[in-house]
Amino acid sequence: MKNFNTVCVHGSHDSNNNTGAITVPIYQSATFAHPAFGKSTGYDYSRLQNPTKECAEITVANLEGAKHALAFSSGMAAMASLMELFCIGDEIIASEDLYGGSIRLFDNISAKNGVKIHFVNTSNLDDIKALINENTKAIFIETPTNPMMRVTDIKAVSAISKLHKLLLIVDNTFLTPYFQKPLLLNADIVLHSATKYLGGHNDTLAGFLVLNDDKIAEKLKYIHKTTGACLSPFDSFLIIRGIKTLAIRMQRQAENALTIAKWLENQPSITEVFYVGLESHPDYEISKIQASGFGAMISFRTENVELAYKILENTKIIQFAESLGGVETLITYPLTQTHADVPAEKLEKNGINNCLLRLSVGIEDIDDLISDLAYAISC
Repeated sequence: MKNFNTVCVHGSHDSNNNTGAITVPIYQSATFAHPAFGKSTGYDYSRLQNPTKECAEITVANLEGAKHALAFSSGMAAMASLMELFCIGDEIIASEDLYGGSIRLFDNISAKNGVKIHFVNTSNLDDIKALINENTKAIFIETPTNPMMRVTDIKAVSAISKLHKLLLIVDNTFLTPYFQKPLLLNADIVLHSATKYLGGHNDTLAGFLVLNDDKIAEKLKYIHKTTGACLSPFDSFLIIRGIKTLAIRMQRQAENALTIAKWLENQPSITEVFYVGLESHPDYEISKIQASGFGAMISFRTENVELAYKILENTKIIQFAESLGGVETLITYPLTQTHADVPAEKLEKNGINNCLLRLSVGIEDIDDLISDLAYAISC
C-alpha cells in the first residue's frame, strides 16, 4: 500500500478482529486476561498497549513512513514525554516562534528540570550553529511556525544535527504527512498534535511521536508506560476515523486558504498576510522544495486593534475559538489565547501584537468564508 489516500483509509488492519467489521472496534478494556501462566495475548494492560490504540499508531507510522509511532493523550503530553529523554544540564536549540504551549513547557517545566532551551530563528542556519556546544543534545523546530508561518529548511538543519550528533525534532502539526514528511528529510523524531488535522473534527485530544530509531523508540515506550499519558481506546478510534478523510480535507483546506490569503492581500485594512503559499512569502521557494503543499494556516495583521476586535466579534460562519485543523474555520487571537503565557519580550520579538489574528481555514464553501470576512471587516 503506497498511495497516501489509500493508507489514510486502510492504514491499519485490526488483526484481533475476525467479525468482518469495517471499522476498527473500540476495545474499551483497561486490562486483558492471560491464557495461561507465562502466556499473553499481546495485551496486558491498556496503559501498555490496547488494540485500538495500536491501530492508530500503525496508521500514523505508515503515513509518516516510519517504523514507530506512540499515541498520547494530547500533543502536549507527547511533548512532555519527549522532554523526558533529556537530563539536567542538557541544552536544546528551539525555534523562537513556537506554539505558546510549547514555550510554556520549555520556559517552566523544562527549565525547572534543568534543561536549558535556546530560542532562535531556525530559518537562519548561522544562528543555529552559533549556539551549539558540548551540552547541546537536540534541535527542535516547528515549520511552518505558529503563528508567524516561518519555514525552516529541514534537510539543512538535519545536516547540522548529524554533524554534531544531535537529535532533530520536527513539529509537523501544521502540514501533516500529507504535505510534509520530515523523516524523509532526515529528521529523527516527528511530533504531532493529532487534536488538529489528524483528528480533523475538533472532537478529541491526541498527540503522537513518530520515529525510526529502535533505541530511542524503546526509551520513549518506557517513558510512555511509566508516565501513563496514553491515548484512550475511544480517542484512538476517533483519530483513526478522522485520518480516513485526512487527504481530501487537507487538499480542500489548502485550496481555501490560498484563495483567502490572496483576498486578504488585497484588503486595504489588512497590512500583512502570513501564508507560506503566497509567492510573496520569503520562504515560498524552500516550502516548494520540502513540502508538497502549503497547508491551511494563515496569520494576518489589521491596521489597528479596533479592526481586529471587530473581525473577532462579527464573523458568523468563522468561529472565534482556539485550536486549529478541524473542518470548521476558526479565528484566534494569539495574544490572549494560544500565546497568552508567552513573555512580553518574546511576543514583541516575534511580531505577535494586538493586531495579529490567526485563521485556521476549514472546508466550508470558499465564497461563504470570504463573504463572512468581508462583512466583519466592513462592519
